[in-house]
Amino acid sequence: MSFSTQPAVRLTVLVDDTDVWHHKPVHSEIVHRAHAAGLTGASTFHGMEGFGGRQVVHTTRLLSMADDLPVAVVVVDTEENIRAFLPRLADLGIEGLITLEPVQVVRFGGAHAAAR
Repeated sequence: MSFSTQPAVRLTVLVDDTDVWHHKPVHSEIVHRAHAAGLTGASTFHGMEGFGGRQVVHTTRLLSMADDLPVAVVVVDTEENIRAFLPRLADLGIEGLITLEPVQVVRFGGAHAAAR
């Protein structure tokens, strides 16, 4: 099976699952904004344990610490599209980490790829 690669950028936004914007989870708002912007795709990944700038470990193993669990929102698209999208996050009050990493997108050829 043949495949091709192309350069892209992965935007990762790390927030707490309790972060809200207008009574909605921030991680969900980021996904909806990425969709509205026409980006290729976005996914959220909920963590079971983590810590951030305040150096407090939050985990599902301790009931008293089961809030503020980490959520990673990952978006992959062209560098141009990702950089154009970044200003749409400015008003969300994100206190978590935001990173940009160069990646290679792999596309396989064949019958399934032709149907897209």
